[in-house]
Amino acid sequence: MRGKAPLDPWTLPLHHTMHIPLVINVVARILLVVSLTMLWPLGWAVFEDPGSLETRAFIFSILVSVVIGGGGVGLLRKFLPVPSRDYDVISAKDGLSIVGLSWISISLIGALPFYFSGVIPSYPDAFFETVSGFTTTGATVLTRIEGLPPGILFWRSLTHWLGGMGIIVLSVALLPAIGRGAYRLYSAEAPGPSAERLRPTVKETAITLWSVYFLLSLLETLLLMLGGMPLFDALCHTFGTMATGGFSTRNASIAAYGVYIQWIITLFMFLAGCSFILHFQALRGKVLVYFRSEEFRVYLGLFLLLIPLFTGVLLLSGMAAGERAFRQACFQVVSILTTTGYTTADFNLWPSFLKIFLILLMFVGGCAGSTGGGMKVIRVYVALKSGFKSIIRSLLPNVVLPLKVDSKPVPEAYVVNAGAYFIIYIFLFGLGTVVMTFTDGADLVTAFSASVACLSNIGPGLGEVGAAQNYAWISSAGKWFLSFLMLAGRLELYAILILFVPAAWRR
Repeated sequence: MRGKAPLDPWTLPLHHTMHIPLVINVVARILLVVSLTMLWPLGWAVFEDPGSLETRAFIFSILVSVVIGGGGVGLLRKFLPVPSRDYDVISAKDGLSIVGLSWISISLIGALPFYFSGVIPSYPDAFFETVSGFTTTGATVLTRIEGLPPGILFWRSLTHWLGGMGIIVLSVALLPAIGRGAYRLYSAEAPGPSAERLRPTVKETAITLWSVYFLLSLLETLLLMLGGMPLFDALCHTFGTMATGGFSTRNASIAAYGVYIQWIITLFMFLAGCSFILHFQALRGKVLVYFRSEEFRVYLGLFLLLIPLFTGVLLLSGMAAGERAFRQACFQVVSILTTTGYTTADFNLWPSFLKIFLILLMFVGGCAGSTGGGMKVIRVYVALKSGFKSIIRSLLPNVVLPLKVDSKPVPEAYVVNAGAYFIIYIFLFGLGTVVMTFTDGADLVTAFSASVACLSNIGPGLGEVGAAQNYAWISSAGKWFLSFLMLAGRLELYAILILFVPAAWRR
């Protein structure tokens, strides 16, 4: 197992000083980067109607973002003492705090186009939709997608693409002044239990990852257009696929398109659920690197095991026939395991046997280093191997059974941190279930599936938040809490939870 153990706020040296002015300075810089990305949907809005409310909403949102971000950078730069301007002093605690506060800040600002345009007149709803976008969850409060202004639809999907590879990773690639402190930010946002470098510096690693991400996105866009999908729709669905997000431009999601489009999206959802480090190595000619990865073999094995099972049950139950049963089984298993959330069928109507498997897959998620959510395949795999070896040791106390992944010993600290992650994850899932029943009177199936769907960044669940439903009916209190779960799940729990640790704010 390569890389360092994950950052854990409960074991961080919290007595160390948090550089609060420096934290705010970096958050402001990241906010400026995100404000620049709004120029892209603004272009679509201007092309459609330069004088529209949608155009004005984007212009005003960009101005608000630039004023807040630029003001934060300028004021703090002026009044910070010179030693505090050194980004190399960013600690692990600073890195987690910067990541958590950045994602909250960009979500608050990213909600403004929805709110100012009147597309989502309630700010809590607009915030929920934006968090769902950036965290690549795909849960929506919108009941009618088709007919929305193109700039708003594009921004909605673009939040997926930005959040998929990571806002911080993008900022590290673009900002020149963060220096060696960039590793603290990169490791705090990395989707998985460890953050591995591909290049000598974190900046070069960030550029490389975004280059691979862009290349695969470009390839999918071209393939979708070859299938007859317009450029606008192809871009939006590529953003949702490569980020494993799930926002679509159609009310029926991917079911609105033909067989070719469904298979292309299935393929790229599978690729998005793999580690992008493996993609980078494969692009350099090392194609067999996929099969040398134990995590990838487990990931692939789950599909090879479950797709025939789902196909058989769909055929026997009469829910689908022939190639359609196989296609729906492939699409939904890949969509749920990679936490994309796209749908081609209302799996809420499927036999309970299959729905149980779908719920279990929601917890697992994609591979470490992918854009998928969930606990990650490697954590589940290590936990299962550790549990199996514990059983063997109880029967044979003197036997030596080192825990290995990819033929390398797994550090004990890694196993302990993975166990702690599981405990916190299950606690938040349970808390979310209780909150949903308390705030909205949701039935148990709806409550627990909404909780895991948001925490694992999937989107659709079962019951009243099923594939053919949405989250519009949930109260503002429920949406705020589910937004918290989405942020916690996307940021591997700790970058959000550290903000609630009082000792972290001591100076």
